[in-house]
Amino acid sequence: TMALCLKQVFNKDKTFRPRKKFEPGTQRFELYKKAQASLKSGLDLKAVVQLPPGESINDWIAVHVVDFFNRINLIYGTMSEFCTERSCPIMSGGLKYEYRWQDDSKYKKPTKLSAPQYMCMLMDWIEMLINNEDVFPTRIGVPFPKQFQQVCTKILTRLFRVFVHVYIHHFDSIINMGAEAHVNTCYKHFYYFIREFSLIDHRELEPLVRMALAWGG
Repeated sequence: TMALCLKQVFNKDKTFRPRKKFEPGTQRFELYKKAQASLKSGLDLKAVVQLPPGESINDWIAVHVVDFFNRINLIYGTMSEFCTERSCPIMSGGLKYEYRWQDDSKYKKPTKLSAPQYMCMLMDWIEMLINNEDVFPTRIGVPFPKQFQQVCTKILTRLFRVFVHVYIHHFDSIINMGAEAHVNTCYKHFYYFIREFSLIDHRELEPLVRMALAWGG
């Protein structure tokens, strides 16, 4: 089962784990619970992602960015043993798409990395951002920065690339682990969310466009 797969992975590899929790009693914790309840109720995913009446769009986006980070981190963790320097020397999505890493510190220019290196840099970079109070404020009354949605677009665009790599290069592993339904549900939820709020440039979505068309995305 998926739960067993996850347990085995985390016993072996402590580097991939959900790293951000919502503080109980906060507005964002309540929003998170509301989102999770809708998800578990089996509602149409297109409806689940819509902003609840009276809620702040930035709070809603923040809750989902953190949740997707945790869930995609787990998904990659389950297959990280199959994604190695040898199997995936370049972070790519098939022959047509190659993703280079760039940040404001070590890699100031877009740099070719192996998929495992890219994933490690990506998860650390997102963790740093979502734990930064200046970017993702958690205290009541502290406003979001003006660039908040742009930062989230960058995070979600890069998280989308994890799906691209996993689906194109490691789909056999997903099926062999019995994780296909779990990964597909997470991807659909992610896809409908980013489409609902136009958070990723449509050109970035091209590698998996056939999949979206297949289920009426």
